[in-house]
Amino acid sequence: MLKGYFLLVLHTHLPFVRHPEHEDFLEEDWLYEAITECYIPLLIRFKKLREEGVDFRITISMTPPLCNMLSDSLLMLRYERKLTKLLELVRKERKRFKRKEEFLKVVDFYKKRLDEIYEFFKKYKGNILSAFKEFSSNLEIITCAATHGFIPLMKEDYEIKWQINIGVKDYEYHFGRKPKGIWLPECGYDPRVERYLKRNGIKFFFLDTHGILYGEPRPKYFVYAPVYTENGILSFARDPESSMQVWSADVGYPGDFRYREFYRDVGYDAPYDYIKDYLGKDGLRKFLGLKYYRITGRVPLDKKEVYVPEWALGTAKTHAGHFHFSRSKQIEYLSSIFDRLPCVVAPFDTELFGHWWFEGPDFLYYFIKEVDKWKVMKMITPVEYEEIYPENQKQKVNISTWGDRGYNDVWLNGKTDWIYRHLHNCSQKFKEIVDKYPSSEGILYRCINQALRELLLAQSSDWAFLITCGTATNYAIKRTKDHIHNFLKLYDFIMKKEFNEGFLKELEEKNNIFPWLDYREIIKG
Repeated sequence: MLKGYFLLVLHTHLPFVRHPEHEDFLEEDWLYEAITECYIPLLIRFKKLREEGVDFRITISMTPPLCNMLSDSLLMLRYERKLTKLLELVRKERKRFKRKEEFLKVVDFYKKRLDEIYEFFKKYKGNILSAFKEFSSNLEIITCAATHGFIPLMKEDYEIKWQINIGVKDYEYHFGRKPKGIWLPECGYDPRVERYLKRNGIKFFFLDTHGILYGEPRPKYFVYAPVYTENGILSFARDPESSMQVWSADVGYPGDFRYREFYRDVGYDAPYDYIKDYLGKDGLRKFLGLKYYRITGRVPLDKKEVYVPEWALGTAKTHAGHFHFSRSKQIEYLSSIFDRLPCVVAPFDTELFGHWWFEGPDFLYYFIKEVDKWKVMKMITPVEYEEIYPENQKQKVNISTWGDRGYNDVWLNGKTDWIYRHLHNCSQKFKEIVDKYPSSEGILYRCINQALRELLLAQSSDWAFLITCGTATNYAIKRTKDHIHNFLKLYDFIMKKEFNEGFLKELEEKNNIFPWLDYREIIKG
């Protein structure tokens, strides 16, 4: 008997990284790894579920930077080359491990897996977005702000307007229809955003737990039913219990000793002369994606034991069963105290499933099978929920994020505070541009469009996040400074009407996000 609903949300995002000026660029690997380890493995399992007659629903955000990279012919050509090179390395690894049976089993596992991924990629002719669109009856694909800009730290309302308007228009460009929902970057809620969501026809968005928990009035159903904001938009909040079972480094599933160890990779383990042809032009060691060891326990990397794929797969199935049991009991209890069926909302970064947690796509596959088998809960999308319960509590939701401690300090702290005065200055200067040139043509029009691209790319929340975390710090700082520098140079061209077409063309070719962009349309509304 149906006791409640489960709303799985996968936030699918990577920063826009594209360097045509280099034949091989380390940070572009973020995209290539995500395609091989997350996106295609998930799509393959969605296909398998559909073939098995399993009815499922997942809400999945596809951010504009990611959509633009997945539809970029240069990046997809480079990805295919990377995948082909990895398959070549796997074949080479068979010879290296021919007398080590336990390693050879892992090599054969990788060979079969990568062949399947390559076949899938070729079937869709390198168009991964079309594969996602093919599952439109199972996936509620939603949008995000233009470049994942962190809305609570935007000084002026028009900055928020540009981020939302472009996010919606980019979705229309890629998917041929308006989005029904949006993922606010970093779940960063600021009440100013609502007017622009409403103007763009957005019906729902997501918050962290305290966004609704500390709203006014207090929520009648805790976070197990959405609320209408003051602008009539449906807001769903994260369930802390289900998140803990997956995310926690101490008690979460991904830390099990049988799962694959992320930090032990052939790119560092193999002899340098053997592996150098796979490391890129700079020849520096890096992750290549072939990992032969399991987590084992809290032991040094050189004490890790060999990965056993069948053990890991069996563990993923067991954990999926446990997760289903836990959610079922949670939902059964909530349904006994509520006067409506509860809705458990579980949002995760998509890249957790396959990249950080290699067995994650299999975990989701088995969990969805359990949901379909036992019928205690039903997977649902936000729009489907509203069709069942069109009347919901109205609330003034709380300013919040899903960052550490729930507020803004991941993006605004002593390491990153220098960024924002420059972003505010550039935004004011762009407003000055569009006030002076609400319409233009020719090279002036191109300059204004590219200035907007550079501003938007500088606003990406990823750069401050990477700086705070100490991951790719130098790259994140350089990207921030480069986009600000590019914007200011274009601003001078525009205001003085002294154009450097060579510089402009170089930026248009390199930072080519939003090929459809027309600033004259974006500033309206």
